[in-house]
Amino acid sequence: MGSHNVSELQDLGCPSQLLLQPLWDTMRTREAFARSPFFPVVFAIITYVGFCLPFVVLDMLCPWVPILRRYKIHPDFSPSARQLLPCLGLTLYQHLVVVFPVTLLHWARSPVLLPREAPELLQLLSHVVICLLLFDTEIFAWHLLHHKVPWLYRAFHKVHHQNTSSFALATQYMSVWELISLTFFDVLNVVVLQCHPLTIFTFHVVNIWLSVEDHSGYDFPWSTHRLVPFGWYGGVAHHDLHHSQFNCNFAPYFTHWDKLLGTLKSAPLPARLSACGGQYLDSGELCSSHLNQEKKKT
Repeated sequence: MGSHNVSELQDLGCPSQLLLQPLWDTMRTREAFARSPFFPVVFAIITYVGFCLPFVVLDMLCPWVPILRRYKIHPDFSPSARQLLPCLGLTLYQHLVVVFPVTLLHWARSPVLLPREAPELLQLLSHVVICLLLFDTEIFAWHLLHHKVPWLYRAFHKVHHQNTSSFALATQYMSVWELISLTFFDVLNVVVLQCHPLTIFTFHVVNIWLSVEDHSGYDFPWSTHRLVPFGWYGGVAHHDLHHSQFNCNFAPYFTHWDKLLGTLKSAPLPARLSACGGQYLDSGELCSSHLNQEKKKT
């Protein structure tokens, strides 16, 4: 790094800002594309499909790899091509026909401006957490309303519930109204908080990942809900219960709103855990009691 660039970084002053500045400088080298109306749509599709693809591969391998079924919410279910392709097709169609025109209109009215300075690390992290909490609250209210009012459910939300057993590509299988609503809340929060573009980028990546993971159908020892303490985060089994019973677990991520309104229902332990008193090995191996049961079955 040249002395000129070093002096520019030193002028920024904040050490936590210096941590993100090289990353932000690298991203700004693609500023022309980042400021174009194509970027949000291309970024959203690539990120979403990229997060879904590993789970699609796992679903293809699951019938042939028994260890994968230990972590699957519905071990005997694997989505077929007739289920996967319409989900992918609807996502691509809606992003091209709905999301892109809206993005183009917004770009024409207020072109994107990228600041020279990166955000402070603490500011980025706090804004991402606040955006997630706000999004969770907004979608909880929207979701609950669309389940409690029958015509709203039939007209707008029923599409998302056509697949009772979740799989990754079903995450964005939804009506146009639901897609617009989620996009509106997604954008509203970063605008209200006046988030830095790098923070917005990070929030969108985290938000897409969490939504895909919640619909993936796989509950791994390293899944997000196992990393968040005190049951604050629901996770994949928690959301899968909503898809099977419809009357509980309306919040997309966290559990506090469902607890307060009495709509929280705990997901049952997977078979591999209930057979071992809720204990399992980090390696994913079955405990001895469960192994003996598996041997008896065979």
